[in-house]
Amino acid sequence: MSANRYQQHFTVSWDQLHRDVRALCHKLVERDFRGIVAITRGGLIPAALIARELNVRLIDTVCIKSYDHMDQSGLEVMKGVDHDGDGWLLVDDLVDTGKTARAVRDMLPKAHFVTVYAKPEGRPLVDQYLTEVAQDCWIQFPWDMGIAYVEPLVDQVRNQTS
Repeated sequence: MSANRYQQHFTVSWDQLHRDVRALCHKLVERDFRGIVAITRGGLIPAALIARELNVRLIDTVCIKSYDHMDQSGLEVMKGVDHDGDGWLLVDDLVDTGKTARAVRDMLPKAHFVTVYAKPEGRPLVDQYLTEVAQDCWIQFPWDMGIAYVEPLVDQVRNQTS
């Protein structure tokens, strides 16, 4: 899998992420969960927002490292949990190819698995998601971006011509 497989880009702002997580929570509010298991690192922020909206105080993590962000074939479980997920909500930001999702599903087969965003290859592995995005779309999450100064357009044009 190379960077060339991403033909589209989708930038998610903090505000959009918060709106999307709240919309996902509307689908979960009637359920009663023992706690939340966040898949690190991407699932940490959605899990915190969901915990707030559902008033869940017990939060755990499953820590999985992929050896290369472009090729998730090598996965290492750095931290698991000591239960099968029964009564727990499992949260990640995105399900992409499904490799990480399969590993976590094997660990927590009884958890209710949700993601904010889902791509077609991984979508069957989650119980609920909010937004489907194309398989060839790279999602730029707000925690991966920084705010930077941008010169006024007139200065950009002048600097290019001088």
